[in-house]
This record gives sequence, C-alpha cells and structure tokens, in this order.
Amino acid sequence: MSLRQRKEKVISATSSPEQEHSLQAMLDADSFNETRGTTSSMDTIRIQPRTSRHGVHDSEDVELTLLEEDERYQAGVGVLDSDPARASRQKTPMSTKDKRSMGLLCVLYLIQGVPLGLALGSVPFLLREHLSYSQLATFSLASYPYSLKLFWSPIVDSKFLPSIGRRKSWIIPMQLIIGTVMFAMSFHAEKLIQNPLDNIYLLSAAFTGLVFFSATQDIAVDGWALTLLSEENLSYASTCQTLGLTTGYFASFTVFLALNSEAFANKWGIPRLTMDAYLRFWGLACYAVTAWLFFVKEDKEDLDVNEMDVKRVYLTIWDICKLKHVQSLLVLHFIAKVGFQANDAVTQLKMVEKGLKKEDLAIIVLLDFPFLMVGGWIAGKFSTGGRALQPWLLAFWPRLGFTLSSTLIVYWFPMPPMTKGFLAFLVVHSILQSFAGTIQFVGVSAFHAIISDPLIGGTYMTLLNTFSNLGGTWPKYFVLKGVDYFSVATCKLNAVGKDITIKSQECVSEQGKSLCESMNGQCVTMQDGYYYVSAICLALGVLTLVFYIIPTAKRLEALPVNKWRVTSAS
Repeated sequence: MSLRQRKEKVISATSSPEQEHSLQAMLDADSFNETRGTTSSMDTIRIQPRTSRHGVHDSEDVELTLLEEDERYQAGVGVLDSDPARASRQKTPMSTKDKRSMGLLCVLYLIQGVPLGLALGSVPFLLREHLSYSQLATFSLASYPYSLKLFWSPIVDSKFLPSIGRRKSWIIPMQLIIGTVMFAMSFHAEKLIQNPLDNIYLLSAAFTGLVFFSATQDIAVDGWALTLLSEENLSYASTCQTLGLTTGYFASFTVFLALNSEAFANKWGIPRLTMDAYLRFWGLACYAVTAWLFFVKEDKEDLDVNEMDVKRVYLTIWDICKLKHVQSLLVLHFIAKVGFQANDAVTQLKMVEKGLKKEDLAIIVLLDFPFLMVGGWIAGKFSTGGRALQPWLLAFWPRLGFTLSSTLIVYWFPMPPMTKGFLAFLVVHSILQSFAGTIQFVGVSAFHAIISDPLIGGTYMTLLNTFSNLGGTWPKYFVLKGVDYFSVATCKLNAVGKDITIKSQECVSEQGKSLCESMNGQCVTMQDGYYYVSAICLALGVLTLVFYIIPTAKRLEALPVNKWRVTSAS
C-alpha cells in the first residue's frame, strides 16, 4: 500500500474542492469518522508524535509534543485511543515485521531521548552548583531547537537521496553526528561541568547542537513510522515514541542524576557514574544503531511531485498564519504559560540550593512518572466532546495555585536532613501539580485536533504545537536572568574585630562564593530574586487569565469549524 493510501487512514482528509461543503456538513454532524478520501500534499509535514485525525469528536487521539515545560508531560502521557473500530483492528495478531518495526522505532526514539534528558534535565542541575541563574539562562537556550522544528521540517520531509531512502537519508547522518558529538564530549565533559564558568558558551553550543540534531532526526523518524508499520497497527507509532523517549529522557535525567551522586553511590556501594562514561556509552550506542540501520530496508514511497514542493509547504504555513482566529490562538499560546515559568524553571533548582539532594529529586521525578500516565488517560476523558478548552481553562487556577504553594515551600524549606514525611509531601505535591499540567496539555491538544484543517492537517498541527511549545520556552531565559537581577547579596567580612559588609553582584554561584571566601568572608543573601520573579509571573498569569485568556479562549471555542479553514475563512 502506498504512503498516500496510508495517510488517508491516518488523517482522513479530502482534496476534492466539490466535497468541501459536504465535508463541513459531515464534520458538524460528527460523522467524519466514516469518511475517507485523498490527502493534501501538505500532510507530509508532521510534528512528533503523529495523531490519527478521525473527526471532530475523536479528540482522545491526542498528539503529544516534547518541549520545555511539557517535556515531562509528553514523555509520560502517551496516546489516548478510544476508537472502537481501531481497537477491534488491533485485536488481530501482530505480524513479525511489525514487531521488528516497533522495536526499531523504540530504539530510534530512545536515541533522541538521551540528549534531551541531559540538556533539559540533569545538566542544568549539575551546572547550578557552579553558575548563577543569569549564566544558567545562557544554557537554557539549548532547549529552543526542539520548539522550532516547524521551520525546517518541510526540508527534512522533502529532500533526500533515493539510493539511501527518504527517511534514512536524514536518520543515519543525524545519528552519526549525535554519536560523534557525545563521544567527543566524553573526554572533556566532566571537567567542563565541574568548571563551567569559562566554558559556558562551549557547553551551551554543544548541547544546543545535540538538541538540534535530535529534533531533526525526530522529524524523519516520525515520517518513517507511517510506512514502517502496517495500516492496522499505525496507532502503535505513538506508543513507540512514548516508550523510547520516556526511557531515554528519564535515563538521562532521573537515573543518571541519582547514579552521578557521590552520596547515592556510597549509600548503595556502587561506583559513581561520571558524565564522561555516560556520554561515551551512548556515543558508541549511536554508532551501533546506525550500523543496524544499514541492514534495515526502507520501502520506497509513491510520492507526488507536489508533496516534495518545499516552497508550497511554507506558503501554506503563511496562509494559515494570516487567519485572524489563528493569530488570536497563537498569541494565546505565546502568553499562556508565563504565570508558571518561575515555578517550572527555578523552583526545583531553589530546592536543591536549600538542601534537597539530587538523588531525592530523582526519586520525586521517578515516582511522578506512573501517575503522569494515569493522569493522561483521565485528562483525555475530560477533554472529549465539543468543549475541549474547558478543562484547559479550569486547570489554570490549580496550576497558578501550585505556583504559589511551590514558592511558599521554597521559602519555608526545612533545614537538612529532610524527613521522610516532608519528602512524601513533596511527592504528592509534584503529582498533583503534574496532573493539572497534564489536563491542560491534553485539553489544548484535543482542541488542536478539532480545529485543524484535514486538508493540511500535518502542517496545521505542527504550526499550532510549535507556538504552544514556544510559549513555555521563551520566558525561561528572562526568568533566570530576573532571579539574579532582583537578588541582593552581600559578602560579610570580619576585619580587626569589626564586621564589614560589601555588596556583591551575586553571591550564589561558585564564582561569587569563592571570591567572597578569598577575602575571608561569608556570602549572605539579603534579598532573593526568586520570590520577586515568582510574584511577577503569578501576577501576570492571573491578569492575563482573567482579562485575555478566558474571554479569548471562550470566543475561539465557540467559533464554527469552518472559520479555521484556509479555504473558507475570509
């Protein structure tokens, strides 16, 4: 079966102009699930993971993305599938070919998850011991490429070497580059992280490159999933992504953070896992997987010339952006996550600064994971029907409440050692906070699935998800900068029996503390900028929610589906 026929089943679109009126009627009548037609050439552009587009009320087939604030959510939620017809098809025994294909997809997604877990998870915690928050803001730019895949996904989807294969033409070189970068870094990473002050730009560039190459590989792997799996098992593509990305991400974040801790290693009598050894292992693993790919045959695809027209795809994206309702939604996404940014970007770092051990933090994240999966299924139930944005709006208030409670937890954080009761409280708090975020994520993803034009569904969904992800990425740099900007620290000296206080630019990082200690002084933080930034974010979150987000979301949700169509909107 050709790629076009497979995509007909995946996105259920029609390209006949004469059918447009009847298509809209069927959408309004909730009968689009029974319709099958031909797809637009724009549907070759996708964002991870792929979502079957069955109709207005099939909103439980939700597309999940891995981006900044949501990286833990989308790594753990998976796909919520309640289509009875598809469930019936999936009861048939899976072929050996499909089982091998699923194994390959899981491994390819695993390779992507490893650098993401390092860049977005464990490395910022390791650097925090040596850098100020302003310096950490520079490293936070490494997460941007995964939020901006839209801008080069048409190129990856359209340009390739036929002798190698449409997807392998990108996956093989990307994996070789990822493996080479990690292997090269393995000879210097431990030293760079232990003394990052003079190497912050080198570290930022290296991990930004890793995230960029992982994002590029992700575009190709997502497309290959459509042809690797048979038609009746296409729904397992997102399952493979969830398993692979989750395993890689949490291995590099939770597991590595614990095994890298000297206290954890001494407690359990095991050798400490260094960053050098970890990167060297995964660099060699990338080479091994790449060698395996040379023995995997990629089926040839029947491609229309229009499907390979990169310029046409970019023009379609521009046409979508010119719709006034889409513009309102993009603005909504761009500001919607500002209220949570201090909590998402700084709170855990502050807890570690206050005495939370990295191994305890790893336990909190690890215990959070299974509840994320359950929370995703429950959130999917809340997001069914024609008002998918309702749970998204309702979850704003508890998320803002958890931002306030997290700030208070940091303020009243107990002195070490931490009791088991307080650790259990942090676990419960983290689970409830993650559940609220999961409800929001699934709700807005369901809304995207409802309004996306099936004629250009892949491009439409990619655009909306890009701005949704970017809304959780862009504020992080300014939040981290703001913590240092509003902080007031002093270096208290004792000279000739008199206390002398010298105002310092920052007395939190290793550099600031060392400078103060070199003068036989002690760092004293008179004003912690975290609380000011958290208050600003919380205030902006409440104001934008009441005066813009709620009225705008309700207005957009009430619009008929045809208003979101490029062909029919004025």
